[in-house]
Amino acid sequence: MNEQSRIFDFLQYQLDKFPKPTMLCGKEHGAWKSYSTQEVKELVDKLSAGLLRLGLGANDFTVENQDKIALISKNRCEWLMLDLACQQIGAILCPIYPTTNVNELQFIFNDSQVKLAFISGEEIFEKVSDIRAQVPSLREVYSFDEIPGPVYWREILAGSGPDDLRNLETIKQSILPHHCATIIYTSGTTGTPKGVMLSHRNIVSNVLNSVASFPFNENTNGKALSFLPLNHIFERMVSYIYIHSGLSIYYAESLETIAENLKEVQPEIFCTVPRLLEKVYDKIMAKGTELTGIKKKLFDWAVELGNKYDNNKSQGIGYTLQLALANKLIFSKWREALGNNIRYIITGGAACQVRLIRIFTAAKIPIFEGYGPTENSPVISVNCRHKGGTKFGTVGPVLKGQEVKLEPDGEICVKGPSVMMGYYKRPDLTAETLIDGWLHTGDIGMMEDGKYLKITDRKKELFKTSGGKYVAPQPIENRMKESPFVEQMMVVGADQKFVGALIVPSMPNLKEWMRLKEITFTTNEDAIHNPKVLELYRELIDSFNKFFNQVEQVKRFELLPHEWTIDSGELTPTLKLKRKVIMEKYRDVLGRIYNK
Repeated sequence: MNEQSRIFDFLQYQLDKFPKPTMLCGKEHGAWKSYSTQEVKELVDKLSAGLLRLGLGANDFTVENQDKIALISKNRCEWLMLDLACQQIGAILCPIYPTTNVNELQFIFNDSQVKLAFISGEEIFEKVSDIRAQVPSLREVYSFDEIPGPVYWREILAGSGPDDLRNLETIKQSILPHHCATIIYTSGTTGTPKGVMLSHRNIVSNVLNSVASFPFNENTNGKALSFLPLNHIFERMVSYIYIHSGLSIYYAESLETIAENLKEVQPEIFCTVPRLLEKVYDKIMAKGTELTGIKKKLFDWAVELGNKYDNNKSQGIGYTLQLALANKLIFSKWREALGNNIRYIITGGAACQVRLIRIFTAAKIPIFEGYGPTENSPVISVNCRHKGGTKFGTVGPVLKGQEVKLEPDGEICVKGPSVMMGYYKRPDLTAETLIDGWLHTGDIGMMEDGKYLKITDRKKELFKTSGGKYVAPQPIENRMKESPFVEQMMVVGADQKFVGALIVPSMPNLKEWMRLKEITFTTNEDAIHNPKVLELYRELIDSFNKFFNQVEQVKRFELLPHEWTIDSGELTPTLKLKRKVIMEKYRDVLGRIYNK
């Protein structure tokens, strides 16, 4: 068997090749606590042995007969330890977003017949307690935190003897690359969650092909900051890359503390979604508007230079010298805000605005955009660090070891070792999505210059106006979100005569504009009905409409007073719009757009 053919082999690989004093590190009681490779290996093995003593594992390695263990927790060192411990005994980990509502939680627990649940924090414990009586398969709830109610997870570690560890070694040898390692339930933007079954081979192949394509170098002194939810296959797969490449993984305390944690950890790399990059950029630009005099002129000059940056085209010695100066005077402060040590940022999950990638890369904070669904473990393509490997506005060349084809309607299909086993208990959905070995992604794309994949829209999000014309909402939304006054936006118009839009203004920027125009701000609700504010947004929409065909131009819009969030139900855990939820929630507002 290949030395790295099961996911847990990466842990042994690091231990054999470059054991680290800090493999995993997280905040415990306000201070950073690190675990060496040796400590992680010992804890993982003890946890595996403890789970075996509890009667967990695989019976005959058919997915139905592998025991399922649920994990609902924010990112922390114990998350990956449990993940690896389950893999070593043939149990299937079912990670679930901490924000999942109780109805979905109950469905997932019962659909997968969860035997044990591991949680963190009292809020999640309460959620699990609420549904426990409705989940007959659930034997026990364990907590990573010492709180009243659940069993503390370290109790499982007690009493592991040499015989248990010898038994574990025998079981590890029986686990093969094609066995299922995890079931990830994707809530998506609509419908009941679907359980994506991924094998060791699926994920390991994606890890090794990503390492070769990007490329990741073994870097035993490097650090990565992890804050995207590990429940999402993107952050989890990248964590295995970090283990394989020798990067220490530091866990941010929360999304709110990222800025502080970046300065503390000074990582070389992190993965993110575009929404968070947009917020970083908006904060930088807001600070820039507060500057005056020569400082303001220098800031604006640097931004203008950054906006012209093209990684594939020389702009002459004059531009290069000016950019070097801008990097020294202005962009150095941007780098400081991100810990002053960033070598690359990888973004995925949704389309990233090209202007952000352009200006951050000009500022020596290279952003590499990639793409792929959970069903492909997940990466299909990624902009790469080698020469000619990146083109702004695309999601990069196709990963080594995979094939991509475009259907006549532009749908992206992929074939290769990282394509999922199928949907758990859903042969009907599997047959619709996997056809002759090709995974039909539901995304629409094109190839640029014969090698760079570009995503143009989501097949299910395309809509037809009453005039029979198709409209792709994402390019319109992404373009208009380039305005500092637009925080969020959703284009509408299915079966209607024209395209409309729901717009969430960027309230800090709007307040500042109102102050400069000497318009009194009282509340968000009052501001969005102010005639001068409405006139500002009308002019803004008109200025962007010229980039689109007549049928795609936004004719009417409504402003909304509050940002869409995961907690309020309009965003998925990966910060994508839940379009059906938004349509239903703002039915009256949409009525105003189309019944004026």
